[in-house]
Amino acid sequence: MVRARPRQPRYWTAHRSRVVRASRTKRSCASSGLRSERRPGSRADSRLVAGLRIQWSVDILMANEIIPYLEMCRREAASLQRGMNFELGKGYSVILMSVRSNAPYRDRLEADGSTIIYEGHDAPRTSETPDPKVVDQPELTPSGTLTQNGKFLHAAVQFRCGTAPPHLVRVYEKIHQGIWSYNGIFQLVDAWRERDHRRTLFRFKLVAVEGDEATVASPDAKTERRRIIPTSVKVEVWKRDNGRCVICGATDDLHFDHDLPYSLGGTSVKVENVQLLCARHNLSKGAKIL
Repeated sequence: MVRARPRQPRYWTAHRSRVVRASRTKRSCASSGLRSERRPGSRADSRLVAGLRIQWSVDILMANEIIPYLEMCRREAASLQRGMNFELGKGYSVILMSVRSNAPYRDRLEADGSTIIYEGHDAPRTSETPDPKVVDQPELTPSGTLTQNGKFLHAAVQFRCGTAPPHLVRVYEKIHQGIWSYNGIFQLVDAWRERDHRRTLFRFKLVAVEGDEATVASPDAKTERRRIIPTSVKVEVWKRDNGRCVICGATDDLHFDHDLPYSLGGTSVKVENVQLLCARHNLSKGAKIL
């Protein structure tokens, strides 16, 4: 998918614990030598895409990628049993969100299309707290250490006070049972407590930005906001396209793709402009647009 010109669109390939940035242009793709295993222990799957020889893999990271839950855990090298996962030891945190009607928390995408307001998490259910929904969301554990709420809160406060750069967060969104969409990299820019009709909650403000963990974290980085495809559009497109690439019918390595790129006047909020493409055809389309 093409972003704003004159910047070149980029894919992100995780290989041996580092992220290699690769432009979709012929020159940089040819010189970058993208190489990754398609799955652990298997031979790389070489493909000829728009005249470029590229090694495709499930380890390629890009916003709007559709990913099964187990693959998401494998990629992050963590059992993502909770929604908030601060500092997984890779320079970023991971958040799992959902705006579905039956979701346990009230996360939301703001009208600007780039900002997520994420609700903090409840206290664990115990014999003393049989219903966590009626007690305040905790900042500290009973032993006095920071909860996940407390860790994210302190990171947001440090940025707000100017003592630290914005904390980076990978956001995955649940769109179907066992199926998640990678929403890309976000900056944690604010956090606060607010009172509902019966208890105090945490809210966290995250802004979607272009780039990956390495480029966004650079002191000289000039971040640009990135628009998110709304959940309602993703769910409708998933149903309409039957969870398959509209070109070849593939059911793996899928992405939500803008038919007409946003930079060329396309929109993220209309189902008619979003489709499912496999990684191969998504790259092929991007190369042709360039």
